[in-house]
Amino acid sequence: MQVNEQKGLFMKKISVIAALGTIASGAAFADFQPNNPAPVGGGFVGGNEIVVTVNQVKEMRDDTPVIIQGRIVQRMGDEKYLFEDSTGSVTVEIDRKDWRGQTVTPSDTVKLYGEVDSGMFKTEVDVDYVQKL
Repeated sequence: MQVNEQKGLFMKKISVIAALGTIASGAAFADFQPNNPAPVGGGFVGGNEIVVTVNQVKEMRDDTPVIIQGRIVQRMGDEKYLFEDSTGSVTVEIDRKDWRGQTVTPSDTVKLYGEVDSGMFKTEVDVDYVQKL
């Protein structure tokens, strides 16, 4: 009987040690934070944005994400505008919500964030966000 009692006591000690080890390791990782946590409310994190020219946009594939910088010089129709930089001009489509309450004139410089919309006979940029500089 004494051997069985010692085994039982030994097993209880091992169980207690294992439970304490689990608690201790859980506490050690409770405050773990990754090096670059995502911002609450989300958005782009980084600073490696590359601005491309209108000429480069015209050579890109459909749905390629782009950032272009220049001026919106003319309204061409419902949500369509003529955008130009030093290399040329391209039609951009900007939905009302993408202006984000900003008023832009032809003399303002803007950055447009969007995707290339490339078809058989035309290339446009479908804008997701307008940033007035």
